[in-house]
Amino acid sequence: MTTYGRSPWADGVPKARVPAYPRQRGAAVAPVVIVGGGLTGCATAYAFAAAGIEVVLLEAGRVGQGSTIAASGWIGPDPGVGFDDVERAVGVKVARYAFRAWRRAALDFAALVRRLDIACDLAPHASAVVATTADQAARLARDYKGRRDAGIDASALPARTAKGELALDVVAGAKDAASAVAQPYRLCLGLASAAAARGAAIFERSPVQKIAFDRKRATVVLAGGTIQADRVILATGASTALCRSLGRHFSERRTYSALTARVPAAVRRELGTRTVVLRDAGQPAHLVRWVDDDRVLIGGADGPPAAARQHERTIVQRTGQLMYELSLLYPAMSGLPPEYGWEAAYARTSDGLPFIGPHRNFPHQLFALGDASHGLTGAYLASRLLLRYYQDELVPGDELFAFTRHER
Repeated sequence: MTTYGRSPWADGVPKARVPAYPRQRGAAVAPVVIVGGGLTGCATAYAFAAAGIEVVLLEAGRVGQGSTIAASGWIGPDPGVGFDDVERAVGVKVARYAFRAWRRAALDFAALVRRLDIACDLAPHASAVVATTADQAARLARDYKGRRDAGIDASALPARTAKGELALDVVAGAKDAASAVAQPYRLCLGLASAAAARGAAIFERSPVQKIAFDRKRATVVLAGGTIQADRVILATGASTALCRSLGRHFSERRTYSALTARVPAAVRRELGTRTVVLRDAGQPAHLVRWVDDDRVLIGGADGPPAAARQHERTIVQRTGQLMYELSLLYPAMSGLPPEYGWEAAYARTSDGLPFIGPHRNFPHQLFALGDASHGLTGAYLASRLLLRYYQDELVPGDELFAFTRHER
């Protein structure tokens, strides 16, 4: 039987091992308050706590049980949007910096997870982008020409190699080794635990009602109390009622995922290597990766959110669609049932890159919004950028992720 509307990562952590954090109550003062207890919020809490900065993290529900628990688990080397698309939107300087920063963050994030020894099934998996049609091949060629012209590594994946490694007949492809996979919910819980061990105060079931500010500081107002802070970081992924006016910068989207039942050994032998995260050059793209070496996750079918009355039906329909599209890639999987089918909400900017940094209309606040990469790397990248903003130690190029990049 297929489980709809719930990701497999939720069932991968026994309830007895899910940490419980208290509700926030009373009045408090802290240098930094982070709103949002997903992967970005927890990575940021750890970065600040490890730097010796007192930090409070506030999660409206349970840590990691929002968009993080529905993520693909891919620590990818690029922001999930075409280089040429970013270059056309905001110029080659922004595109070059963004792609270099993203790739470096993927490597550094995996290194941090290993150093903290977080039990989240971290494993190195190269990523491959393939074109299965002439139109996709032309798009892929333009994209990787732009990367090469900008001095960014772009290794070709010949059709013959793709056939041998991936068991796919493709027109063209490219490959990058700076990639890994992990169980995203366990990773988030591990970062929260590491942050708490460094002194971060974490509160669950503590929704923020509003953020007020004056010339000196911000005041975070909750049902149970208030926190005065020098800086408030909104790591909510999308604009919320706390920053409603920023909604114009984003479009609300949904992506869908399906996880197969266990693939029979005889079929697995026909499907090539199981240590590569596969994406196609379609629009929207698909992401395919192995889970536990015997099941396959496919993501894609992105679109605007369905009407509330059609929500459950849409998840069922998109799960079936993804399983059909997986069978087109790998006919040997035809007829294999899905074990899980679920959706994830995200916000997308006009150029596909997130906004990380301050906004002139929101004093004493920093933002990490609009990561549409469908991967985990953006959380780590945001945590490092936000720390540099707070410490006033920006490096050249950091400002290119800010809201002002479209003014250049």
